[in-house]
Amino acid sequence: MGRKKGKKSSGKKKVIKAEQLRLQKEERLKEEEEARFQAQEEASRLEKERIEREQMEKLEAKYQERRESELAELCSLEQKFLSAQQWKTDYRAYAKWEQYLSCDGSPDPTVLQEINTFMSLWREDQNEDVQLVMEKGEQVLNLIEKLQFLLLDTPAKEITEEETVQYQQSILELQNLLHQKYNGATEHLLKTPNMYEDSETGNMQAVIKDKNVTFCIWANLKKNIRFKSHVFCDAQHGFDLPKSLAVSSVAVRILHTHYDHVSPLWLQCQSVPKLEVLDSKELTRHSKGNVEIEEEEKKAEEPSRPAEGEMCSDGRKSAVSFKENSSIIADVNETEEEMEKKSEILAISSQVQDPVTQDETNEKEEAITDENIVDLQQFVPVGGVYHIDALQLPPQVKQIKDWSMVELLEVGLEAYPYPPEEAEGATHLPIQITLRLSDNVMYFQDPVIARWDPAGQQWRTDDISNITYGTQEKRITFEMGAFYTIALLQDAHLNMPYQAWELRPMGVDEAQLTITSVFATIQIQIKGNQCMLSSVVVEEKEVLSHITGKWLNPVDLRAVLKKAGVNIFPGEYSHKYLSVKEKAPLAEVRAYQQMALVASAFAFAWSKWNQEAGQEKVVFKVSEHLKADSDKDWSLYMFNGQKAQKLKISKTSEAFSEELDDNSEFHSTLYHMLKDFASKEAIDKVETASFLFVDVVYQLLLTTRVLTYS
Repeated sequence: MGRKKGKKSSGKKKVIKAEQLRLQKEERLKEEEEARFQAQEEASRLEKERIEREQMEKLEAKYQERRESELAELCSLEQKFLSAQQWKTDYRAYAKWEQYLSCDGSPDPTVLQEINTFMSLWREDQNEDVQLVMEKGEQVLNLIEKLQFLLLDTPAKEITEEETVQYQQSILELQNLLHQKYNGATEHLLKTPNMYEDSETGNMQAVIKDKNVTFCIWANLKKNIRFKSHVFCDAQHGFDLPKSLAVSSVAVRILHTHYDHVSPLWLQCQSVPKLEVLDSKELTRHSKGNVEIEEEEKKAEEPSRPAEGEMCSDGRKSAVSFKENSSIIADVNETEEEMEKKSEILAISSQVQDPVTQDETNEKEEAITDENIVDLQQFVPVGGVYHIDALQLPPQVKQIKDWSMVELLEVGLEAYPYPPEEAEGATHLPIQITLRLSDNVMYFQDPVIARWDPAGQQWRTDDISNITYGTQEKRITFEMGAFYTIALLQDAHLNMPYQAWELRPMGVDEAQLTITSVFATIQIQIKGNQCMLSSVVVEEKEVLSHITGKWLNPVDLRAVLKKAGVNIFPGEYSHKYLSVKEKAPLAEVRAYQQMALVASAFAFAWSKWNQEAGQEKVVFKVSEHLKADSDKDWSLYMFNGQKAQKLKISKTSEAFSEELDDNSEFHSTLYHMLKDFASKEAIDKVETASFLFVDVVYQLLLTTRVLTYS
């Protein structure tokens, strides 16, 4: 039995060993098969990479080969910018000539002698009737607006530094004179309070207003402590005085100017980004051979943000940089010596003010440490300024028989001191103020109340307390320790970054720019050399109807929107207050230029991949769009200022990729990139588009900076 068991055990072992050998052989064969498969896969991958590399090399070679001709063709299109600049230069000259010929009695604000004569004559005019002052005030405001527009719209090469300083000085003198006349009109009203006597209280109360200013004046004639508070019914502003003032010879004035002549001048005259275009010789690219270009490219390093005077990869000098409100210096062909000579012409002024004042302002902004000082790069006054004053009652007119007699004082209108100068430690009750906010201004959040500090020339938030804001009633109530000039401020970046944007053609030399923010959807229509605010929609309701439907130039439209509290125009420091990734100026500015050149036939829109593309590249959607009501078939394009390509990814892709779309090539310009897929009708429309239309589209894109702030 033992032998039988041994034989069985031995046989079983042989079977097991054979099975193991079979399994090992199968495993080895499997491994060899996997190795062959991996080798084939690797060979296939390498072959695919080789083919792709060869294909890319062919595309790159083709791109390099035709770059010269493409840039030359683009330069021909860019002559539209030159034509627009020349048209605007001629128009300014024509407007000046029309002003000279009009002989309507209105001075030319650019002629120092005329504006000084105008101001001298008004200073000497003793007529202080409030209605006449307000009428004259409208003329003064128009003169100020003309000067501000010239400072914003005139290219640097057409205005000297002396003229800039002269215009700024004239603006300040006109503003001061206007306020002096308002004070004179107030004094005149207070000398004859019986005309506005309140039958119920016996005190004077008057509301006099026009579209620019509202006078609310109350005089405490009866000194009855029961009447220490008052609401001006026609304006819905009001106050509540401490008892000590209720029994004093005091008048209260709430002077609401619907404009801001208090904030520093640089805030009122921030420059608008624009393209400084030189003559066609400077704009035309120097012809260079491909070999020379390639040698330059090897030598040139491509920094993330080309500095002035550095060489771009296409062999041109780049002087592209963002300054105030992303002001741009145009791209031109010059030697370093020529560029230095023309730096005054090429550079777009960062802010319209004296250079010394500009430096001081920048230092002040950097040095703000007091939390009560308002940062005017972050917050801006909206809705005008409220001059809230306690005034000494002037001597009253006395009627003696047929004579009206009044004591004349040389001091003019005097402030009533409150709190009075008494021993230290004395406490004084605050003044309560209620203001009804204008319906012509949007406050998307509770406004910040600030008082003007004349000594520090700044807005401050201290000594203001117990603030309550009624959103529905648009009424704000607060207390302050003294009488101040007040402004309601709003975050300048409430509507940034944008949630989406779209630029689409609407007809011949017509387009519509739509910007969607967290709070509002803004539609701007473009036609010829003007633009119009079509609508502002907040919570599905159209608002600000008083400024919609009016054709304006881009500079005026920007001013109107900002004044109404709808700011979609980033400033020089906006990126510090928002979580956005700034795009390289080379890519961003050239994108705006070339988008404007083809905007007559192509629609552009926001893409979520733009922020994923990095600093050096911009990504956006494009679609040929020849009819206003046609459906758009969007494609994604990427552009770095020197190379354009169509992307394979779509808006539904899982991740960003720079992979080139099938049957697509590289091009030096966006125009030629789109030309590959465009119809002849679209290209014809691009070539025949009005230069004024192209220029307005470019200005709007540059001021809104949709490729960075969305």
